[in-house]
Amino acid sequence: MRKPHFLGLLVISIVSTVLSHFHGGLAMAAPATGTQDGSERWGYTQVRPGAHMFWWYYKSPFRTQNPNKPWPIILWLQGGPGASGVGIGNFEEIGPLDTSLNPRNSTWLRKADLLFVDNPVGTGYSFVENNTLLVNTDDEAARDLTRLLIAIFNRNKTLQKSPLYIVAESYGGKYAVTLGLSALKAIKAGKLKLILGGIVLGDSWISPEDFVASWGPLLKDLSRINNSGLKISNSLVEEIKQHIANGEMMEATKTWSFLERVIIYTSNDVDFYNFLLDTGSIHEPMIATEQFRKFSNKRYSRYLDSLRVSAGAKEGDLHTLMNDVIRKKLGIIPKDVEWTDVSDLVFEYSNVDFMRPRIDEVDILLNAGVNITIYNGQLDLICSTKGTEAWVEKLKWQGLKTFLKMDRSPLYCANDKTTKGFFKSYKNLQFYWILNSGHFVPVDQPCISLDMVGNITQSPVTS
Repeated sequence: MRKPHFLGLLVISIVSTVLSHFHGGLAMAAPATGTQDGSERWGYTQVRPGAHMFWWYYKSPFRTQNPNKPWPIILWLQGGPGASGVGIGNFEEIGPLDTSLNPRNSTWLRKADLLFVDNPVGTGYSFVENNTLLVNTDDEAARDLTRLLIAIFNRNKTLQKSPLYIVAESYGGKYAVTLGLSALKAIKAGKLKLILGGIVLGDSWISPEDFVASWGPLLKDLSRINNSGLKISNSLVEEIKQHIANGEMMEATKTWSFLERVIIYTSNDVDFYNFLLDTGSIHEPMIATEQFRKFSNKRYSRYLDSLRVSAGAKEGDLHTLMNDVIRKKLGIIPKDVEWTDVSDLVFEYSNVDFMRPRIDEVDILLNAGVNITIYNGQLDLICSTKGTEAWVEKLKWQGLKTFLKMDRSPLYCANDKTTKGFFKSYKNLQFYWILNSGHFVPVDQPCISLDMVGNITQSPVTS
Protein backbone atom coordinates (compact mmCIF):
# COMPACT_ATOMS: atom_id res chain seq x y z
CA MET A 1 0.00 0.00 0.00
CA ARG A 2 1.39 3.38 -0.96
CA LYS A 3 1.76 5.66 2.07
CA PRO A 4 2.81 9.22 1.04
CA HIS A 5 -0.72 10.68 1.28
CA PHE A 6 -1.41 8.99 4.61
CA LEU A 7 1.89 9.79 6.28
CA GLY A 8 1.30 13.46 5.58
CA LEU A 9 -1.11 13.32 8.47
CA LEU A 10 1.68 12.30 10.82
CA VAL A 11 3.44 15.61 10.41
CA ILE A 12 0.99 17.80 12.23
CA SER A 13 1.11 21.43 11.29
CA ILE A 14 -1.21 24.27 12.00
CA VAL A 15 -2.70 25.17 8.65
CA SER A 16 -3.59 28.75 7.72
CA THR A 17 -4.58 29.81 11.19
CA VAL A 18 -8.09 31.00 10.66
CA LEU A 19 -8.78 30.55 14.34
CA SER A 20 -12.18 30.46 15.88
CA HIS A 21 -13.50 33.64 17.39
CA PHE A 22 -16.55 34.83 19.24
CA HIS A 23 -19.37 37.05 18.18
CA GLY A 24 -21.96 37.88 20.77
CA GLY A 25 -20.70 34.95 22.87
CA LEU A 26 -21.31 32.38 20.10
CA ALA A 27 -18.70 30.29 18.29
CA MET A 28 -18.30 31.09 14.60
CA ALA A 29 -17.07 28.58 11.99
CA ALA A 30 -14.05 29.27 9.79
CA PRO A 31 -13.83 28.60 6.01
CA ALA A 32 -12.84 25.23 4.54
CA THR A 33 -9.19 24.34 4.18
CA GLY A 34 -7.02 21.26 3.65
CA THR A 35 -3.61 19.81 2.92
CA GLN A 36 -1.30 21.47 0.39
CA ASP A 37 -1.30 18.44 -1.93
CA GLY A 38 -5.11 18.47 -2.12
CA SER A 39 -5.44 14.93 -0.75
CA GLU A 40 -7.64 16.18 2.09
CA ARG A 41 -10.21 18.91 2.52
CA TRP A 42 -12.23 19.80 5.60
CA GLY A 43 -14.45 22.57 6.79
CA TYR A 44 -17.76 23.77 8.16
CA THR A 45 -20.98 24.19 6.24
CA GLN A 46 -23.73 26.30 7.76
CA VAL A 47 -26.67 24.06 6.96
CA ARG A 48 -29.08 26.46 8.66
CA PRO A 49 -28.54 29.83 10.31
CA GLY A 50 -26.63 29.02 13.50
CA ALA A 51 -26.20 25.31 12.66
CA HIS A 52 -22.70 24.32 11.53
CA MET A 53 -21.81 20.85 10.23
CA PHE A 54 -18.18 19.69 10.09
CA TRP A 55 -16.98 17.48 7.23
CA TRP A 56 -13.67 15.89 6.23
CA TYR A 57 -12.98 14.63 2.70
CA TYR A 58 -10.13 12.27 1.73
CA LYS A 59 -9.11 11.85 -1.90
CA SER A 60 -7.90 8.29 -2.44
CA PRO A 61 -4.29 7.87 -3.60
CA PHE A 62 -5.64 5.06 -5.79
CA ARG A 63 -8.16 7.30 -7.57
CA THR A 64 -8.28 6.74 -11.35
CA GLN A 65 -9.51 8.94 -14.18
CA ASN A 66 -11.32 6.37 -16.31
CA PRO A 67 -14.68 7.71 -17.60
CA ASN A 68 -15.84 4.12 -18.24
CA LYS A 69 -15.17 3.20 -14.60
CA PRO A 70 -15.99 6.28 -12.51
CA TRP A 71 -14.22 6.49 -9.16
CA PRO A 72 -16.71 6.20 -6.26
CA ILE A 73 -17.09 8.37 -3.17
CA ILE A 74 -18.36 7.01 0.14
CA LEU A 75 -20.26 9.23 2.56
CA TRP A 76 -19.95 7.54 5.96
CA LEU A 77 -22.80 8.08 8.44
CA GLN A 78 -22.17 7.07 12.05
CA GLY A 79 -24.84 5.92 14.49
CA GLY A 80 -25.67 6.87 18.03
CA PRO A 81 -27.57 9.03 17.36
CA GLY A 82 -24.89 11.58 18.17
CA ALA A 83 -21.75 9.47 17.45
CA SER A 84 -18.94 11.21 15.57
CA GLY A 85 -18.17 9.89 12.11
CA VAL A 86 -15.18 12.21 11.82
CA GLY A 87 -13.71 10.58 14.91
CA ILE A 88 -15.08 7.03 15.28
CA GLY A 89 -15.68 6.01 11.67
CA ASN A 90 -12.52 7.74 10.52
CA PHE A 91 -9.91 6.78 13.12
CA GLU A 92 -11.43 3.59 14.55
CA GLU A 93 -13.00 1.94 11.51
CA ILE A 94 -12.24 2.78 7.87
CA GLY A 95 -10.11 5.95 7.59
CA PRO A 96 -6.43 6.13 6.53
CA LEU A 97 -5.01 6.20 10.08
CA ASP A 98 -5.82 4.54 13.38
CA THR A 99 -5.97 6.25 16.77
CA SER A 100 -2.20 5.96 17.12
CA LEU A 101 -1.84 7.70 13.73
CA ASN A 102 -0.47 4.56 12.12
CA PRO A 103 -1.55 3.72 8.55
CA ARG A 104 -4.53 1.37 8.34
CA ASN A 105 -3.94 -1.32 5.71
CA SER A 106 -7.68 -2.02 5.43
CA THR A 107 -8.73 1.60 4.88
CA TRP A 108 -11.62 1.94 2.48
CA LEU A 109 -9.59 4.56 0.63
CA ARG A 110 -8.23 1.57 -1.26
CA LYS A 111 -11.60 1.40 -3.03
CA ALA A 112 -13.10 4.90 -2.89
CA ASP A 113 -12.75 8.50 -1.71
CA LEU A 114 -14.14 9.02 1.80
CA LEU A 115 -16.33 11.79 3.15
CA PHE A 116 -16.86 11.85 6.91
CA VAL A 117 -19.35 14.13 8.64
CA ASP A 118 -20.28 14.87 12.22
CA ASN A 119 -24.02 14.44 11.91
CA PRO A 120 -26.47 15.61 13.20
CA VAL A 121 -25.34 19.12 14.15
CA GLY A 122 -24.15 19.09 17.75
CA THR A 123 -22.19 15.88 17.15
CA GLY A 124 -18.39 15.81 17.35
CA TYR A 125 -16.94 19.01 15.91
CA SER A 126 -20.32 20.12 14.52
CA PHE A 127 -22.12 22.67 16.64
CA VAL A 128 -25.16 24.89 17.01
CA GLU A 129 -25.24 28.42 18.32
CA ASN A 130 -28.37 27.58 20.31
CA ASN A 131 -29.61 24.20 21.49
CA THR A 132 -33.01 24.89 19.96
CA LEU A 133 -31.30 24.35 16.58
CA LEU A 134 -30.58 20.68 17.30
CA VAL A 135 -32.61 18.28 15.17
CA ASN A 136 -35.54 16.31 16.56
CA THR A 137 -36.23 13.97 13.64
CA ASP A 138 -34.47 11.85 11.03
CA ASP A 139 -36.02 13.98 8.29
CA GLU A 140 -34.57 17.16 9.79
CA ALA A 141 -31.13 15.54 9.88
CA ALA A 142 -31.56 14.45 6.25
CA ARG A 143 -32.39 17.99 5.14
CA ASP A 144 -29.23 19.28 6.84
CA LEU A 145 -27.16 16.58 5.14
CA THR A 146 -28.70 17.43 1.77
CA ARG A 147 -27.66 21.07 2.22
CA LEU A 148 -24.16 19.85 3.07
CA LEU A 149 -23.99 17.78 -0.13
CA ILE A 150 -25.19 20.75 -2.18
CA ALA A 151 -22.44 22.91 -0.70
CA ILE A 152 -19.73 20.30 -1.38
CA PHE A 153 -20.74 18.84 -4.75
CA ASN A 154 -22.40 21.65 -6.67
CA ARG A 155 -19.16 23.63 -6.97
CA ASN A 156 -16.91 20.66 -7.80
CA LYS A 157 -17.30 19.14 -11.28
CA THR A 158 -14.77 16.39 -10.52
CA LEU A 159 -16.84 15.12 -7.60
CA GLN A 160 -20.00 15.35 -9.68
CA LYS A 161 -18.61 12.66 -12.00
CA SER A 162 -18.17 10.20 -9.12
CA PRO A 163 -21.13 8.12 -7.90
CA LEU A 164 -21.84 8.76 -4.22
CA TYR A 165 -22.55 5.80 -1.98
CA ILE A 166 -24.18 6.59 1.35
CA VAL A 167 -22.79 3.99 3.76
CA ALA A 168 -24.28 3.90 7.23
CA GLU A 169 -23.74 2.04 10.46
CA SER A 170 -26.21 1.50 13.30
CA TYR A 171 -28.60 4.46 13.78
CA GLY A 172 -26.90 6.03 10.77
CA GLY A 173 -29.01 3.72 8.60
CA LYS A 174 -32.10 5.74 9.41
CA TYR A 175 -30.30 8.90 8.33
CA ALA A 176 -29.13 7.13 5.17
CA VAL A 177 -32.60 6.26 3.90
CA THR A 178 -34.14 9.63 4.78
CA LEU A 179 -31.14 11.35 3.19
CA GLY A 180 -31.53 9.13 0.13
CA LEU A 181 -35.08 10.34 -0.39
CA SER A 182 -34.16 13.96 0.31
CA ALA A 183 -31.18 13.79 -2.06
CA LEU A 184 -33.26 12.21 -4.83
CA LYS A 185 -35.79 15.01 -4.54
CA ALA A 186 -33.06 17.65 -4.69
CA ILE A 187 -31.40 15.95 -7.67
CA LYS A 188 -34.67 15.83 -9.63
CA ALA A 189 -35.30 19.49 -8.82
CA GLY A 190 -31.85 20.42 -10.12
CA LYS A 191 -30.75 21.66 -6.71
CA LEU A 192 -28.15 18.92 -6.11
CA LYS A 193 -25.59 17.91 -8.70
CA LEU A 194 -24.40 14.41 -7.97
CA ILE A 195 -24.84 10.79 -9.02
CA LEU A 196 -26.42 8.65 -6.30
CA GLY A 197 -24.71 5.28 -6.62
CA GLY A 198 -26.55 3.55 -3.82
CA ILE A 199 -27.25 3.22 -0.12
CA VAL A 200 -25.55 0.72 2.18
CA LEU A 201 -27.12 -0.24 5.51
CA GLY A 202 -24.62 -1.83 7.89
CA ASP A 203 -26.13 -3.29 11.08
CA SER A 204 -28.68 -0.51 10.82
CA TRP A 205 -31.48 0.40 13.26
CA ILE A 206 -34.14 0.44 10.49
CA SER A 207 -36.89 -1.31 12.45
CA PRO A 208 -36.48 -0.99 16.25
CA GLU A 209 -39.54 -3.17 16.84
CA ASP A 210 -38.04 -6.12 14.99
CA PHE A 211 -34.69 -5.77 16.73
CA VAL A 212 -36.02 -5.66 20.28
CA ALA A 213 -38.29 -8.62 19.48
CA SER A 214 -35.23 -10.63 18.46
CA TRP A 215 -33.18 -10.08 21.62
CA GLY A 216 -34.96 -12.44 24.03
CA PRO A 217 -35.40 -15.45 21.70
CA LEU A 218 -31.84 -15.10 20.36
CA LEU A 219 -30.27 -14.94 23.82
CA LYS A 220 -32.43 -17.82 25.06
CA ASP A 221 -31.20 -20.00 22.17
CA LEU A 222 -27.64 -19.02 23.10
CA SER A 223 -28.20 -20.01 26.76
CA ARG A 224 -27.53 -16.42 27.79
CA ILE A 225 -30.92 -15.83 29.45
CA ASN A 226 -33.38 -18.28 30.98
CA ASN A 227 -37.14 -18.72 30.60
CA SER A 228 -37.83 -16.08 33.25
CA GLY A 229 -35.67 -13.52 31.43
CA LEU A 230 -37.34 -14.40 28.14
CA LYS A 231 -40.81 -13.95 29.63
CA ILE A 232 -39.99 -10.49 31.01
CA SER A 233 -38.32 -9.50 27.76
CA ASN A 234 -41.26 -10.61 25.61
CA SER A 235 -43.67 -8.73 27.86
CA LEU A 236 -41.73 -5.47 27.44
CA VAL A 237 -41.50 -6.03 23.67
CA GLU A 238 -45.30 -6.19 23.51
CA GLU A 239 -45.44 -2.85 25.33
CA ILE A 240 -42.98 -1.36 22.85
CA LYS A 241 -44.99 -2.64 19.89
CA GLN A 242 -48.15 -1.11 21.31
CA HIS A 243 -46.44 2.24 21.90
CA ILE A 244 -45.16 2.28 18.31
CA ALA A 245 -48.57 1.31 16.92
CA ASN A 246 -50.11 4.19 18.88
CA GLY A 247 -47.47 6.64 17.72
CA GLU A 248 -46.16 7.00 21.30
CA MET A 249 -42.50 7.15 20.31
CA MET A 250 -41.20 8.75 23.51
CA GLU A 251 -42.89 6.05 25.58
CA ALA A 252 -41.47 3.40 23.26
CA THR A 253 -37.98 4.81 23.85
CA LYS A 254 -38.45 4.70 27.62
CA THR A 255 -39.58 1.08 27.50
CA TRP A 256 -36.68 0.22 25.16
CA SER A 257 -34.32 1.65 27.77
CA PHE A 258 -35.89 -0.51 30.49
CA LEU A 259 -35.77 -3.58 28.24
CA GLU A 260 -32.02 -3.07 27.73
CA ARG A 261 -31.57 -2.98 31.50
CA VAL A 262 -33.53 -6.22 31.85
CA ILE A 263 -31.43 -7.90 29.14
CA ILE A 264 -28.19 -6.77 30.79
CA TYR A 265 -29.36 -7.96 34.21
CA THR A 266 -30.83 -11.34 33.20
CA SER A 267 -27.88 -12.19 30.92
CA ASN A 268 -25.25 -11.11 33.44
CA ASP A 269 -24.02 -8.23 31.26
CA VAL A 270 -24.10 -9.56 27.70
CA ASP A 271 -22.45 -7.17 25.24
CA PHE A 272 -25.01 -5.68 22.85
CA TYR A 273 -22.35 -5.28 20.15
CA ASN A 274 -21.10 -8.87 20.33
CA PHE A 275 -23.27 -11.40 22.13
CA LEU A 276 -20.31 -13.73 22.74
CA LEU A 277 -18.79 -11.15 25.08
CA ASP A 278 -19.58 -9.46 28.36
CA THR A 279 -20.00 -5.72 28.30
CA GLY A 280 -18.03 -5.12 31.50
CA SER A 281 -20.72 -2.66 32.54
CA ILE A 282 -21.70 -1.61 36.01
CA HIS A 283 -24.25 -4.12 37.24
CA GLU A 284 -26.99 -1.73 38.30
CA PRO A 285 -30.52 -2.95 37.48
CA MET A 286 -32.10 -0.04 39.37
CA ILE A 287 -30.05 2.74 37.76
CA ALA A 288 -32.17 5.78 36.85
CA THR A 289 -33.60 5.71 33.32
CA GLU A 290 -31.97 8.95 32.17
CA GLN A 291 -28.61 7.91 33.59
CA PHE A 292 -28.92 4.51 31.93
CA ARG A 293 -29.63 6.07 28.52
CA LYS A 294 -26.39 8.02 28.74
CA PHE A 295 -24.53 4.94 29.88
CA SER A 296 -26.09 2.89 27.07
CA ASN A 297 -25.12 5.46 24.45
CA LYS A 298 -21.51 5.57 25.65
CA ARG A 299 -21.18 1.79 25.17
CA TYR A 300 -21.16 2.46 21.43
CA SER A 301 -17.64 3.94 21.41
CA ARG A 302 -16.42 2.13 24.53
CA TYR A 303 -16.75 -1.19 22.72
CA LEU A 304 -14.26 -0.10 20.04
CA ASP A 305 -11.88 1.13 22.73
CA SER A 306 -12.00 -2.29 24.41
CA LEU A 307 -11.25 -4.04 21.12
CA ARG A 308 -8.15 -1.93 20.66
CA VAL A 309 -6.90 -2.72 24.17
CA SER A 310 -7.63 -6.45 23.93
CA ALA A 311 -5.73 -6.59 20.62
CA GLY A 312 -2.63 -5.25 22.38
CA ALA A 313 -2.67 -1.93 20.52
CA LYS A 314 -0.50 0.88 21.79
CA GLU A 315 -2.07 3.75 23.64
CA GLY A 316 -4.29 5.82 21.36
CA ASP A 317 -7.08 7.56 23.23
CA LEU A 318 -9.51 8.98 20.67
CA HIS A 319 -10.79 11.81 22.88
CA THR A 320 -7.28 13.07 23.53
CA LEU A 321 -6.33 12.70 19.87
CA MET A 322 -9.34 14.65 18.58
CA ASN A 323 -9.00 17.48 21.10
CA ASP A 324 -5.24 17.87 20.74
CA VAL A 325 -3.29 16.69 17.68
CA ILE A 326 -6.19 16.56 15.21
CA ARG A 327 -7.68 19.81 16.48
CA LYS A 328 -4.34 21.54 15.85
CA LYS A 329 -4.04 19.98 12.42
CA LEU A 330 -7.50 21.11 11.35
CA GLY A 331 -6.95 24.63 12.65
CA ILE A 332 -10.55 25.79 12.28
CA ILE A 333 -12.38 24.25 15.25
CA PRO A 334 -13.94 26.98 17.44
CA LYS A 335 -12.18 27.03 20.80
CA ASP A 336 -15.41 26.57 22.74
CA VAL A 337 -16.27 23.37 20.81
CA GLU A 338 -14.99 20.22 22.55
CA TRP A 339 -15.07 17.00 20.58
CA THR A 340 -16.89 14.10 22.25
CA ASP A 341 -17.36 10.60 20.88
CA VAL A 342 -21.13 10.55 21.47
CA SER A 343 -23.28 13.56 22.28
CA ASP A 344 -25.83 12.89 25.02
CA LEU A 345 -27.66 16.07 24.06
CA VAL A 346 -28.06 15.03 20.41
CA PHE A 347 -29.33 11.63 21.57
CA GLU A 348 -31.80 13.30 23.93
CA TYR A 349 -33.18 15.56 21.18
CA SER A 350 -33.54 12.54 18.87
CA ASN A 351 -35.78 10.64 21.31
CA VAL A 352 -38.92 11.51 19.36
CA ASP A 353 -37.75 9.47 16.34
CA PHE A 354 -35.49 6.92 17.99
CA MET A 355 -38.01 4.06 17.85
CA ARG A 356 -39.66 5.11 14.59
CA PRO A 357 -39.25 2.49 11.82
CA ARG A 358 -37.91 3.41 8.36
CA ILE A 359 -38.96 0.32 6.38
CA ASP A 360 -41.29 2.36 4.15
CA GLU A 361 -38.38 4.57 3.12
CA VAL A 362 -36.38 1.51 2.05
CA ASP A 363 -39.37 0.37 -0.02
CA ILE A 364 -39.66 3.75 -1.74
CA LEU A 365 -35.95 3.78 -2.58
CA LEU A 366 -36.05 0.24 -3.97
CA ASN A 367 -39.07 1.05 -6.11
CA ALA A 368 -37.27 4.16 -7.36
CA GLY A 369 -34.46 1.93 -8.62
CA VAL A 370 -31.88 2.95 -6.02
CA ASN A 371 -29.33 0.24 -5.23
CA ILE A 372 -29.79 -0.90 -1.63
CA THR A 373 -27.21 -3.08 0.11
CA ILE A 374 -27.67 -4.55 3.58
CA TYR A 375 -24.85 -6.11 5.57
CA ASN A 376 -24.97 -7.55 9.07
CA GLY A 377 -22.50 -8.99 11.55
CA GLN A 378 -23.38 -12.49 12.76
CA LEU A 379 -22.62 -11.70 16.43
CA ASP A 380 -24.44 -8.38 16.68
CA LEU A 381 -27.26 -8.20 19.22
CA ILE A 382 -28.44 -4.57 19.18
CA CYS A 383 -29.09 -4.75 15.42
CA SER A 384 -29.18 -8.53 15.14
CA THR A 385 -29.25 -10.40 11.85
CA LYS A 386 -32.44 -12.07 13.08
CA GLY A 387 -34.05 -8.63 13.43
CA THR A 388 -32.70 -7.43 10.09
CA GLU A 389 -34.10 -10.44 8.26
CA ALA A 390 -37.46 -9.81 9.97
CA TRP A 391 -37.79 -6.24 8.68
CA VAL A 392 -36.55 -7.19 5.22
CA GLU A 393 -39.41 -9.70 5.00
CA LYS A 394 -41.85 -6.83 5.64
CA LEU A 395 -40.81 -4.98 2.48
CA LYS A 396 -43.50 -4.50 -0.14
CA TRP A 397 -40.98 -4.27 -2.99
CA GLN A 398 -42.12 -6.40 -5.92
CA GLY A 399 -38.84 -8.30 -6.15
CA LEU A 400 -38.90 -9.46 -2.54
CA LYS A 401 -40.46 -12.92 -3.09
CA THR A 402 -37.83 -13.83 -5.65
CA PHE A 403 -35.07 -12.44 -3.44
CA LEU A 404 -36.17 -14.50 -0.43
CA LYS A 405 -36.29 -17.73 -2.46
CA MET A 406 -32.77 -17.35 -3.79
CA ASP A 407 -29.83 -19.33 -2.43
CA ARG A 408 -26.83 -17.58 -0.88
CA SER A 409 -23.28 -17.69 -2.20
CA PRO A 410 -20.36 -18.17 0.21
CA LEU A 411 -17.75 -15.44 0.63
CA TYR A 412 -14.01 -15.90 1.05
CA CYS A 413 -11.13 -13.48 1.41
CA ALA A 414 -7.78 -13.56 -0.39
CA ASN A 415 -6.28 -17.08 -0.24
CA ASP A 416 -8.16 -18.03 2.91
CA LYS A 417 -10.79 -20.63 2.04
CA THR A 418 -12.54 -20.32 5.39
CA THR A 419 -16.12 -19.17 4.92
CA LYS A 420 -16.24 -15.46 5.82
CA GLY A 421 -19.88 -14.86 5.03
CA PHE A 422 -22.70 -15.26 2.54
CA PHE A 423 -24.22 -13.07 -0.13
CA LYS A 424 -27.19 -12.84 -2.41
CA SER A 425 -28.54 -10.24 -4.80
CA TYR A 426 -31.62 -9.68 -6.91
CA LYS A 427 -32.10 -6.61 -9.06
CA ASN A 428 -31.22 -3.61 -6.85
CA LEU A 429 -31.25 -5.37 -3.46
CA GLN A 430 -28.14 -7.03 -2.00
CA PHE A 431 -27.57 -8.71 1.37
CA TYR A 432 -24.27 -9.69 3.00
CA TRP A 433 -24.15 -11.99 6.03
CA ILE A 434 -20.73 -11.44 7.65
CA LEU A 435 -19.57 -14.25 9.95
CA ASN A 436 -17.52 -13.85 13.16
CA SER A 437 -18.38 -10.19 13.35
CA GLY A 438 -20.35 -8.07 15.77
CA HIS A 439 -21.89 -4.65 15.29
CA PHE A 440 -18.74 -3.05 13.83
CA VAL A 441 -18.13 -5.18 10.74
CA PRO A 442 -15.21 -3.16 9.26
CA VAL A 443 -13.35 -3.58 12.56
CA ASP A 444 -14.11 -7.26 13.17
CA GLN A 445 -13.71 -8.42 9.55
CA PRO A 446 -11.58 -5.84 7.69
CA CYS A 447 -10.58 -8.10 4.78
CA ILE A 448 -14.06 -9.21 3.74
CA SER A 449 -15.39 -5.70 4.41
CA LEU A 450 -12.92 -4.20 1.97
CA ASP A 451 -13.84 -6.75 -0.69
CA MET A 452 -17.52 -6.11 -0.01
CA VAL A 453 -17.31 -2.33 -0.34
CA GLY A 454 -15.28 -2.70 -3.52
CA ASN A 455 -18.03 -4.84 -5.04
CA ILE A 456 -20.81 -2.56 -3.85
CA THR A 457 -19.22 0.60 -5.27
CA GLN A 458 -17.94 -1.16 -8.42
CA SER A 459 -14.54 0.30 -7.62
CA PRO A 460 -11.99 0.20 -10.46
CA VAL A 461 -9.53 -1.25 -7.93
CA THR A 462 -10.45 -4.93 -7.72
CA SER A 463 -7.57 -6.30 -5.65
